[in-house]
Formats: sequence, structure tokens, C-alpha cells
Amino acid sequence: MEAHLPVFSDIEKAHQLIQPFVHRTPVLSSKSINRITGAELFFKCENFQKVGAFKYRGATNAVQSLCHADALKGVATHSSGNHAAALALAAKKRGIAAHVVMPENAPSVKIEAVKGYGANITFCEANLQAREKTLAKVIANTGATEIHPYNNFYVIAGQGTTAKELIEDTLHLNLILCPVGGGGLLSGTAISTKALLSSSKVIACEPAGADDAFRSFYGNEIVPSINPKTIADGLLTSLGQLNYQIIKKHVDAVVTVSETAIVAAMRMVWERMKIIIEPSSAVPLAAIIENKIDVKGQKVGIILSGGNVDLSKLPF
Repeated sequence: MEAHLPVFSDIEKAHQLIQPFVHRTPVLSSKSINRITGAELFFKCENFQKVGAFKYRGATNAVQSLCHADALKGVATHSSGNHAAALALAAKKRGIAAHVVMPENAPSVKIEAVKGYGANITFCEANLQAREKTLAKVIANTGATEIHPYNNFYVIAGQGTTAKELIEDTLHLNLILCPVGGGGLLSGTAISTKALLSSSKVIACEPAGADDAFRSFYGNEIVPSINPKTIADGLLTSLGQLNYQIIKKHVDAVVTVSETAIVAAMRMVWERMKIIIEPSSAVPLAAIIENKIDVKGQKVGIILSGGNVDLSKLPF
């Protein structure tokens, strides 16, 4: 299933398949943010996507791409975040079972969301080894197909529809900035951008406190994410193998940003655009605020990856 890497035709196919299920999210701009940055910024608002994040695109493509026999046995994953909710809803839409392994310390708001979409939850200790071991047991018992949050052919193709829509709705962009965690959104974004706007640059943006993608990109091997410390809780994971291969081939640069800049960028979007974004979404704008990327006079696409934020723990 994952022997080869997706190409743009796979993203086009995914787009057709998921269209009845996902929102074509708006692209917004802000005159005041443009004035501050000296560039024309176009924000692709995946915070308005179902389940509040781009993850629903990849999960839907993976679930809808299953053959009938496999679909009957359901799907499974381990996740404490947006992928769990995305897969649960995607499975519900197809009328099949979703089995989600969640760490026992997962936020209660996320547990309730996954339950609300009808998934079967199995709890485990809060470490990767326990998550993988528990998931293996669930799959052995159910025969369900594992849908990895990012290191999956169909998930990458689904996430690539985000940038495809952004480019179709804005036409020419000089740069596209994308946050990076496991690399699902970034790898899909890079494929779409290089196919539709070959002269445009794709720049990945990452918290300095979770800079494994930066080190992997410039060090020519996957560096695992060990004890990452950042408010951007969607960007804590290490790069997937498939994602890394695509990123090395198609991404132009990776930059890192401070926690202070992430909070400032998040606040700027809330105050000036009147929309809710989570810290991970603010990382690309943070890179502009910190002058990590020269955007003066350029047309820049920014993917706002999601809007799932705990309102009782705002950083400002």
C-alpha cells in the first residue's frame, strides 16, 4: 500500500474523492498584517475544516480509498490529537468502525470529541511504545487497517489537496509556508506546489524547541524528535519515512522560530483577522515576524493548519 510515493495525479484523484465530504476552506487576507509584513499574505483557513484541522482531508482519503472487504473490518490508529477525531469522523461517514488508541493523559476535550464521532477508544500509558503495542493488539483482534497520521500514501495525497485549493484560489504565489510536525501536510503541500507553481518556493516552519525536521533536512537523515518543548503541540512528532523522502526532494528550506514569536503571531491573527487558530498554525507567520524568511514585496501563501485550542490555556 505504501511502496511508492504519491505524485500530483494522486492528489487530483484524492481531491475528487473527498470533495463530497470536506469543506473547501476560504483563503483570507488582512490589510493590516500585509502592511506590517510588507507582503501580500494569503491564509488558507483549515481551522474552518471539519474537526477543526486539515487532518480530515487525509483521513477521509485513506478511509474512502479502502476496498469494501478491508473497510468492513474498520480502521485503527493511535493518536491523542486531531488525527484521532479526523479518522473517527471519516469512518463514521463511511459507516465503518474506527478503533483509536489514546494515551491516558489525553486532553478530556479530545477524548470527548473522538467518542462523539463514535470511535472505540482503548487507553494506554502515555509513551510511544505503549501506544504502538496497544495498537498492534487492537489490529490483531479486529483485523482493522492501520491509518497512520502522516506516514501513509493516501493521507499525504489527501493533505496535498489543501495547497491545491490555495493555489487554485490565489493563482500566482512566490512562496508557500507550511508548519511541519510529522510531515503529512508539508509533503502534500510540496507535491502540489511543485506541480502547479514550479518556480514557487516551499518553506517549512518549525518551533526551535522541536527542531527535528530542521536537523533532519540539513543533516540528510531522519533525526528523531526527543523531548520537544513547544506550545505548538501539533508539531511534536518525528518525520515519517515517506514524508522525509518527499520533503528532501521538493522542499526548498526549513526555518525555526521562537516560542515568543509563535505566541505573537497567534495573537496577531486572533486580533487582526478575528479568527481562532491553534499555536501550530501560527508558526509560519512567526517565521515572517522574526525575519527568518524575506517576504518583502512577495505574494505568500500560508497554511493555517487548524483551530483546536484549549480556551482555558491561552498563552496571552
